Amino acid sequence: MNISFDAKRAFHNNRGLGNYSRNIIRLLNEYFPENQYYLFNPKPKNNIQIPIQLNNREICPEKPLHKAFPDYWRSRGCLNQIISLHTDIYHGLSQELPIGINKTGAKSVVTMHDAIFMRYPELYDSFYRSIFIKKNQYSCNHADKIIAISEQTKQDFINYFKVPQEKIEVVYQGCNNIFREEISATKKTIVKAKYNLPEDFFLNVGAIEKRKNVATIIEAIHRNKIDLPLVVIGNKTDYLKEVIELINKYDLQKQVLFLHHVETVDLPAIYNMAQLFIYPSIFEGFGIPILEALCTGTPVISSTESCFKETGGPNSCYVDYDNPDEMGEKILSILSDKTMQENMRITGLKHAENFKDEHVVKDLMQVYQSLI
Repeated sequence: MNISFDAKRAFHNNRGLGNYSRNIIRLLNEYFPENQYYLFNPKPKNNIQIPIQLNNREICPEKPLHKAFPDYWRSRGCLNQIISLHTDIYHGLSQELPIGINKTGAKSVVTMHDAIFMRYPELYDSFYRSIFIKKNQYSCNHADKIIAISEQTKQDFINYFKVPQEKIEVVYQGCNNIFREEISATKKTIVKAKYNLPEDFFLNVGAIEKRKNVATIIEAIHRNKIDLPLVVIGNKTDYLKEVIELINKYDLQKQVLFLHHVETVDLPAIYNMAQLFIYPSIFEGFGIPILEALCTGTPVISSTESCFKETGGPNSCYVDYDNPDEMGEKILSILSDKTMQENMRITGLKHAENFKDEHVVKDLMQVYQSLI
């Protein structure tokens, strides 16, 4: 098969959508190297270097107009190249398809990650949201098949965009396999010193933005007089100011450590050294950090809402994301019970097996093959 991808975020995004895109390309190369993969990249400069295999080809704008307006090329101008490459499947990896894709002769697949912009419109710029809604509706209407990264996302697109149930399939995400590797004591010692980590701590990972809700953890620490340090790893947003104000209000400056530029190769050791991973996000499409924590044997507390029980499994702990008293009680309960911690660790590792590479890529290929 000739499979083309909207690879913009594979080349230009260091966060969730970029990681998803790169992982899909990696999996297909490893498990189905007999196919030809075309990676459509609107901006060839300043991109993330991803491995280009012999059966891969980076496709960029060719005409002067398209080079000058790469977003136009991505949304409309790339159609002739899709046709000339004899594309069997065109996969929009981040909720978008080019306008006119149905005229190229290629079958189209689009991955839908979440509909948070529908559930929580107040978290988004109104202009951006209106455009994104139109793009998503177009993709839902014209895709031959839709991939949802969780059952929650599937139901949201059925409800908000009236997608027929038979048109949408759940293909779960995986995570970087470095989180499944054994972590040596030497590696942990090096990482601990590198980031000046405390001896014991609990952990939160994710962009420091309002939806991720780290402020509730701060409230839980204060109200329940929890003295274990909290390490927060993630990129800064304006929400950080609100969190710091709360920390200062409760005089917790020495108890909360922010790390903004942690190398991916160091993350597994940090997860593994944490006594507990806390992820009280308001809503997600999947919640990759939960899976990363499970793969490193770290007990998880997350939210009762959204997809978190799908990702975290039956033996992680779930609380109301807006209830710091409940969260604090659960933190103390887990920290005081070694048997519970070990049970959560073992069952978490077992649940994480459901998201291994071979399961993800098998389900993905079944979607492709259903269209050929």
